[in-house]
Amino acid sequence: MDPVEDLEGRMCMKHNKLLELFCKTDQMCVCGLCSVLEHKTHDVVPLREESEGKKAKLRKTEADIQQMIQERRLKIEEVRRSVELSKKDADRETADGVQVFRALKASVERSQTEFMETITEKQRKTEKQAEGFIKELEQEISELTQRSTEVEQLSQSEDHLLLLQSFPSMNAAPPTKDWTEVSVRPPSYEGTVRRALNELEETLSEQMKKLFEAKLKRVQQYAADVTLDPDTANPWLILSDDGKQVYTSDVKKNLPDNPERFNTCVNVLAKQSFSSGRFYFEVQVKGKTDWDVGVARESINRKGQITVSPQKGYWTIWLRNENEYEALANPSVCLSLKSRPEKVGVFVDYEEGLVSFYDVDAAALLYSFTGCCFTEKLYPYFSPCPNDKGKISAPLIISAVSHAE
Repeated sequence: MDPVEDLEGRMCMKHNKLLELFCKTDQMCVCGLCSVLEHKTHDVVPLREESEGKKAKLRKTEADIQQMIQERRLKIEEVRRSVELSKKDADRETADGVQVFRALKASVERSQTEFMETITEKQRKTEKQAEGFIKELEQEISELTQRSTEVEQLSQSEDHLLLLQSFPSMNAAPPTKDWTEVSVRPPSYEGTVRRALNELEETLSEQMKKLFEAKLKRVQQYAADVTLDPDTANPWLILSDDGKQVYTSDVKKNLPDNPERFNTCVNVLAKQSFSSGRFYFEVQVKGKTDWDVGVARESINRKGQITVSPQKGYWTIWLRNENEYEALANPSVCLSLKSRPEKVGVFVDYEEGLVSFYDVDAAALLYSFTGCCFTEKLYPYFSPCPNDKGKISAPLIISAVSHAE
């Protein structure tokens, strides 16, 4: 390189002196004469000293970028695992459905095809979504890798002026997407077969029972450890020490009327809340003539008389007068049950907007709220109902969920 060209950009244009100092005050390279004249009162240090400081910062930037790369690689693995789980769900659902459809005559072949297509389409959409995420992640890894290489090269450069001039543009990682909350959620197949077999329930009662047994086992895998929250319990309620049982007393306790507490209706919520994913719990209702079980959103009204409906933030079923079962939709739906449930299972798929109720012992679906739009935390909800002079004193019991793998 020509010596004159080599000095280009390294000489002070005002004093024709070599730029060998750095003014921290004005963030610029200066010559010795500049430091005496224009920058006399400023914080001026040798160029090498400032360069070494910038190198240290670049090494930190490089480490941060490497961390970002690692996080995205881990996200790719998470996405791939989600697809694998989704595929297993699809395979299980397909196997259950095929077993049912093999019992049908040729006249229901069309129903079998629709069933398979529904599952395949949901799985295809899941895989397509995952492929999109992976493609974006790999593109960001490529860009981050390129920037990492550039930063590494610059951080090792002995060309101090070049380093200082390039530092502002190289010190920050390129803009990337925040992947923290991004995930691939396996689709829900709840109700897929039931919709396909509505017209065949009488002739397929045995097959449908087997199918719901499989479905119940599947949702039981999302069992949550639920305990009652004494801060929400109506003063007429008695909770067990382990928070698993509740019944209505004849004596009202003297409790503070905090905002969380139901002060009129004999209701109680769980301590646990859910704002995503799927969860399941079971409640023993044996021996009771009246009860409410379901879920409620966080912002429900807890004071005075309460109307229980989805519009008011409740998704529940109840029993009244020993044999009057209703799903408290709008309007309410009377449930014609073949047997009295002794244990009720509640399954929620938050993103799918689904709340399903099961008779656990009969492995039968009691009712499903579908197309719900959840935007708040959901809490398991219970009411053992007024005691009625001891006639319905049996407790509601949150049961441990037992299921076969």
